[in-house]
Parts: sequence; structure tokens; C-alpha cells
Amino acid sequence: MFSTDRAQAIADRVESFVRTVVVPYEGDPRCGFHGPSDDLVMELREKARGAGVLTPHVLPDGSHLTQRETATVLIKSGLSPLGPLACNTMAPDEGNMYLLGKVGTAQQKAHFLKPLLEGCGRSAFFMTEPAADGGAGSDPSMMQTSCVQDGNHWVINGRKAFITGAQGAMVGIVMAKSTDGACMFLIDLPDPAIRIDRVLDTIDSSMPGGHAVVTIDNLRVPADQMLGQSGEGFKYAQVRLSPARLSHCMRWLGACIRAQEIASAYACRRMAFGKPLVDHEGVGFMLAENLIDLQQCEVMIDWCAGVLDTGALGTIESSMAKVAVSEALMRVADKCVQVMGGTGVTGDTIVEQVFREIRAFRIYDGPTEVHKWSLAKKIKRDHKSH
Repeated sequence: MFSTDRAQAIADRVESFVRTVVVPYEGDPRCGFHGPSDDLVMELREKARGAGVLTPHVLPDGSHLTQRETATVLIKSGLSPLGPLACNTMAPDEGNMYLLGKVGTAQQKAHFLKPLLEGCGRSAFFMTEPAADGGAGSDPSMMQTSCVQDGNHWVINGRKAFITGAQGAMVGIVMAKSTDGACMFLIDLPDPAIRIDRVLDTIDSSMPGGHAVVTIDNLRVPADQMLGQSGEGFKYAQVRLSPARLSHCMRWLGACIRAQEIASAYACRRMAFGKPLVDHEGVGFMLAENLIDLQQCEVMIDWCAGVLDTGALGTIESSMAKVAVSEALMRVADKCVQVMGGTGVTGDTIVEQVFREIRAFRIYDGPTEVHKWSLAKKIKRDHKSH
């Protein structure tokens, strides 16, 4: 993978911090079914701040590492499920910080972005809506949440679902639909007009606050807390979309690299039928296939990051990367579980958790099938144009 001296130096510090400081917390009882508790997150972030690895992809002058440099760093932060939380490189905060850094006003950055960069709190992105309401999921044009201007405020009503980290967040970005089209609003949380109906029980457990269903009831937002202009919400969503997809790939590649390390060590020391497991072709070949998949993921991430670094939106490229990486990492995580047998399905190592998280990743930020459908439409467009 391409890197620079500055990115490699940051990545080395992040890796050392994650392996020596963060990994021992993986069995902490504050890691619950709906994600690690906020007091655990803040404890880890305080340690990251002391080690100089908090929000490492954003430089002291506020500038952002390139996407290719960011990949070098975020892969290392992902070596533990707690690593991105500790280093403040976790979704949805990382994507929200990127969006605010790109399109927020100076006032919005001072109020909403600064505390996120400093790791003082978490954020949530309110876009997806309940299927039962006919709301937006993979098709954002189905958005039902409405916003109506009332003087120097906007009034928002609707319901949202699968809102990661809504429980306990201090900053929210809410998408709603006006007569002009989609809009984005920045809000302070908690707010009595946003009610958390329930936190869903999901297969993954790495994100604080879990994934919530919420009702927004007459939420009043000052007009100067709208991002851009009315009707430009989808435009700004595109700014966030590709980098956020790719950063998921980066973090979970790090997790699967670690799972591969654990499974390999197990196979090399575990004896069966007179020799180490790794010497049995069926096991050794699985680990070899994992090496190939991990390398291909790295190349795919680097390629897509290079496209984004040209200033292109990279919508098609990030779809390709998201499909390729999520599907390959699913194969890697599954083989790691299989190699470790009964131990692989226990919580004795993080391998079982990584398997669950990667399974969810194949759906989050667009299911594989939606990305393939989008790519197929491009194939048809290109055929017609030629």
C-alpha cells in the first residue's frame, strides 16, 4: 500500500497504542450488547490523547491526511474493535467530521466539529427510516421525514431507524425533506423533540449507543444550523458517502488482519492427528487463501483512495471497493472461525466478534446487492453511450 513518511510514522504510533494499551480492554465488562459504554470510550480516548494518537488522521492545523494516507492509519486503528473508538476514527464520527470539515461554515465548525475532533463526545447521522413507514433505506429518495421553515427556524417531523450511536450522542446530523428536496441539519443532543423509541438488538456490538429507532416530533432547528441550502442534502451526502464507505473498509481490514494473526497462531500451536493444524492441508490452505484476500483488500482500498485523492467523488469506485472488500473480509472472518473450531465461536478471542461485525458490514453503507445493481446500471449506460 502507498504511504508517506508522515502517515507511516502516525500509523506506527497508532499500532503500538492499539496493541499495547487498547487490546487489554477487549474483555472489559463495559463492552455490552449495544456497544461499549461511554465511560469506557472516554477512558480510552484520554489514554489516546496522552499517547498523541487521538483523531490521528486530522493534523494539528486542521488539515486532513490524504485518503491513501488515512488508509495507512485507519487500518492500524482497526486492529482491535475498540481501536477506532479509542483513536476517534470510528463511524459515524469519522464520516461526520469529514463532512463538516468540507461543507460546514466557520460557526458550525466551531460549535459542532471542534468537540468531535477533540474526542469530547460522539455524533449520529439520522438518515435511514423504518421500513414499516415506507421510509428511506438503500433508496434515500423515499425519505418521509419532513422539514418546514417557520421564520428563522425549521421544524422537523418524522421517524428514523438504525441510527448508530443516537443514544448518548452530543451532535446530530439530520436529513429531512423540504419542498425543495433533501436538507441536512446540525443539532445539539440530547433534545426533548427526539425520542429514542428503542435500541435494536443487532448482530454487531462495537458501536457505542447501538442502533436506535427514533421519533422526531416538532424539532425546531435554527436556520443557520442547516448545512448549505434547502434541497442540497443529497449533494452533501455524496461528499460524505465514498470516504465513509472506504473508511469502513480500512477499519475492518485491520480487524481481519488481527483475526488472521489469532487464527494462524492457534493453527501453529494446536496439535491434531500427530501434527500442528497448520500442517493439515485443509487448514493451511484456508489461512493461505486468507492472505490472498487480505492483500487484495489492501490493493482495492489503495486504488479507491487514490481516486478520491484526485478530487473525484468516486461513487462507482467506492461501490466496487465496498463490495470487494466486505465480501472478501467475510470469507476471511469465516475461515478464521473455522480454523479455530469450537474456540472460534467463543468470546475467548475477538475472532467471533469480528465475524459478527463483518457480517453486518456487508449490509451497512449499502448492501452488496444494491451496489451491484448500481454498477449494472452503469454498465447499461456505458453500453448505450457507445
